[in-house]
Order: sequence, then C-alpha cells, then structure tokens
Amino acid sequence: MSEVLSYIKNHPEQTQRLVGLKHEQLEQLIHLANALHTQKQQEVEARKIRIINKGGGRKVKLSNEEQILLTLVYLRHLTTFQLLGIQFGVSESTANDTFNYWFPLLQELLPSSLLEQVKKNASDYEILQEILTDYELIVDSCEQPRERPGEYKEQQTYYSGKKKTHTFKNQITILPDGQDIVDVIAGEPGPKSDITLFRESQKDFDTNQKLQGDKGDQGELSIKTPTKKPKKGELSPSEKFKNKEMASDRIFVEHLIRILKIFRVASERFRLNPSKYEKIIMTICGLIRFRIGALVLPI
Repeated sequence: MSEVLSYIKNHPEQTQRLVGLKHEQLEQLIHLANALHTQKQQEVEARKIRIINKGGGRKVKLSNEEQILLTLVYLRHLTTFQLLGIQFGVSESTANDTFNYWFPLLQELLPSSLLEQVKKNASDYEILQEILTDYELIVDSCEQPRERPGEYKEQQTYYSGKKKTHTFKNQITILPDGQDIVDVIAGEPGPKSDITLFRESQKDFDTNQKLQGDKGDQGELSIKTPTKKPKKGELSPSEKFKNKEMASDRIFVEHLIRILKIFRVASERFRLNPSKYEKIIMTICGLIRFRIGALVLPI
C-alpha cells in the first residue's frame, strides 16, 4: 500500500485537502471508476485475439484504488510525475501512463455540466433548455497560463496582453447561488474577448434565456451587465446600488472558479500536452459538481 493511501485511511478528515473531495465521496468515486474500468477491460478482452494465456505478463504494482488516487493527487497538486512516482513507489513513466489512463475515465464518469449530462438525449436537452429559461444564469470567464507554443503563429494566437503571457481562456455558466454548473467552454485562446466567447456559447441556450455577466460582456442585449462608469463622470447612487446587487449575485460564480483553481492543474502554468487541456478542465468541473453535491452518482 502506498504511503498516500495509508495516510488517507488513517486520517480520513484530511482527504479533501489531499484530493479535493471528502472521504466518502472519494470512496464512492473509486468504486464507480473501478466498475467502469472493469467494463472497459471486458470490452477490450472481447475483441482481443490472445497469444498467451490470460494472467501472463508483468504484474501491476498499484491497485486500482491507488491508481485513481494518483490521478486525483496530480490534478489537485500538479506535482511532477517523477515525484508522484516516488510517492506511490513506481517509475516516472508508470505514473504518467497511469494518470493518462484514468483521467479520461473520470471525465466519462463525471459530466462537467448540466448540458453535457443530457446532451446524448435530444428530448431531455430541449426540456432542460426550457427549464433554464426560468433562471437568470451567471456567466464568467478566466484565463490560465500555458507553456509558450513553439510556432510563432500559435504564439500570436495565444498571447494575452492582459496577462502578459500565453494563456487559455475558459467560460463557466452557472445556476443562481452556485447550485450547479450549466455549461463550460474550455481551452479557447486567451486573447479572445469575453463577449466573443459568450456569443459563441449562445447556440446551446434557448433564445429567451436570461443571463448575467460582467463588464467584459457588454455589447449584447441578451445579457445583463453592470453599468460602466462614464469617462470623466460618476455613476448615480441608483446605478451604484444596482451594480452592488449584481456583484452580490455574481459572487457565486467567483466561488466556483475559486474551487476550480484549488486543483492546481487548472490554475498554475499548464505543463501537459495542450491537446489535453479541454479534457482536463472538463474532468475538474465534473469533480467540482460532485464535490458540491450537484452531481449525484449511483450508489
């Protein structure tokens, strides 16, 4: 048994600090991920033409429980795979392979948003779109540094003048009071404006959907935004009061973004292959929904 797993079993109250989930949530996730893994392996086995008997070959050093834990520790702490391998008693390449096998399974198990959760069923998707029109959804975006691209054109595409570095941009749409994540757009170039990103996401919502954004979303009639202070002027007391009311509503999306950034792979410079970025963010959004109780998994 690895030292990390042993520590969690002896100190379950520390689980959320280590992996971002409560101990009972971790146990449920491990159980379901293990079941999905078994299903995938059975499908592979059914297609496989065997040369040697089943059970041959090199034995796996880590149990499925330890492999899932390794994946969550990486997402939470963004340590190097070399150090991760040392912590779990495996090689750097094994730690890397383990992570790249399990995180897509977690993404499949944990839908990143309400829209993703029902997208496979057209009738459910339409019903959800209609239900959402009863709410004023809250939209916000954030940027995350990435490694500098090798090609000059790609450098230009991802260079954000706001952050003075190359970045990815993500947009999150939530229910009022932060009850759930409704939609996620991840991995867009950092320089893309908030309003452009918002316009591109409108295809996923009903035309009557009410939304609330920040000052970066001004320019669309379909979204309510704070009043900007006029040049060389002042806001009226009523405008200041309305802005303050909107800020108190929008604080919940800031709270969810803060939970997203607890997982350091979503806040510090992204070091993995850029092609994996969207899947990583979607996986973490699924973990957040599970953490806050918005996503209920079968027992």
